[in-house]
Amino acid sequence: METTSRHTNWTGVALGLTLASYAAFQQFKLPPALPLMLDAYGYDRTLAGGFMSVYAAAGLFLSLALGRHMERRGPVSAVLLALSLMALGTLATLAVPESGWLVLAARTLEGVAFAVLAIAGPVLANSNAGRDHLPLVIALTAAWIPIGQLSAILLAQPGFALLGWQSLWWVALALTVALAIWVGALARRGHPAVRTGSQRASVSGEAEAAPATVSRAQRLSLALAGAIFMLWSGQYFAYMTWLPQYLVEALGFSLGGALFGYTLPVSVLLVAILITGHAMNRGVALGGLLVGGLAAQTVSWIMLPLAGDGLFGVLALIVYGAAAGVVPTCLFAMPSAIAGHGRTAATAFGIIMTGRNLGVLIGPVMLAQAFAMTGGWNWSAPMLGGVTAVALVLGVWLSRRIGGTNYGTSR
Repeated sequence: METTSRHTNWTGVALGLTLASYAAFQQFKLPPALPLMLDAYGYDRTLAGGFMSVYAAAGLFLSLALGRHMERRGPVSAVLLALSLMALGTLATLAVPESGWLVLAARTLEGVAFAVLAIAGPVLANSNAGRDHLPLVIALTAAWIPIGQLSAILLAQPGFALLGWQSLWWVALALTVALAIWVGALARRGHPAVRTGSQRASVSGEAEAAPATVSRAQRLSLALAGAIFMLWSGQYFAYMTWLPQYLVEALGFSLGGALFGYTLPVSVLLVAILITGHAMNRGVALGGLLVGGLAAQTVSWIMLPLAGDGLFGVLALIVYGAAAGVVPTCLFAMPSAIAGHGRTAATAFGIIMTGRNLGVLIGPVMLAQAFAMTGGWNWSAPMLGGVTAVALVLGVWLSRRIGGTNYGTSR
């Protein structure tokens, strides 16, 4: 694996993590509000699942091109355009929420913006990390989704009491303005935080150690990682999109109780991410961690059909959350582990994010369709558990390809 400088630009790391977490907040502001929106506007369930899935549609088609664009021109112009699209989509939903198709169009605009930020954020965070801090930053990079989720959940209850579901959209708009001001100020000053690793090397006259292109072997490993990300994201986003509605509808939870149940696996997930980052720093093989996480995720799906609203149900949510922390941490580490940190970094992230976006596109709608066809949630766990089991098989294959690759400072 290619190493980076020993020096960490913490402003760049913070900017990358903030942009990514903000993007996740924008996507996950929907699930806590969805029960209220369904009640108020009576959206068709498949259309409502599309509100979540459509975020991935733009990324599915744009991720590779965006990666190449940011390698050539840097992230600033793309990030500022993304923030503008986020603002436009947010305002459109606030203006005409009763039109499900307009809300879908607004979420599509937000999805285009998300595709930019989902690459720019991790690339900026990782490329600004020094060699000694890289495992920590990779773990933090993997935390951007649960950070965005938890932010939405924590703001939901007090916000809903004051302004209804719209409160999360107003918060999103305020965050958009604040981030545009921050990025613009850094860009005007020419701050190195807004440059990728290859741009900094070009400015300083340093030789770029990484190859200019991703090799065929690297591309195959990255494609395999992307396929695993597709399967894993499909089951994760299906579960997380509909979990609050399931808890209200199937188990009779109040909205407050459903939000607590939704919070539990996400909170455990964050802890698992930090533990996984520590394990990576200690030299545990990346492939072994990935396989272990996917195996635990598969076991959690076996447990879930047996779980109710008691202690076993809580345990099932904890196991699910723990496994869901390990897997994305490993997958977000794969671009750096496979292709290094040079000019190929954004392209490598684009490859695995294409897989992730395909999973996000399919998962929530697939689960909504399964509900519509069966009239209940009984097939959810077997279906999503099967998807996870396939990801496990691919994880074993990827682990064999990358061997004992790790980030550790101790062996």
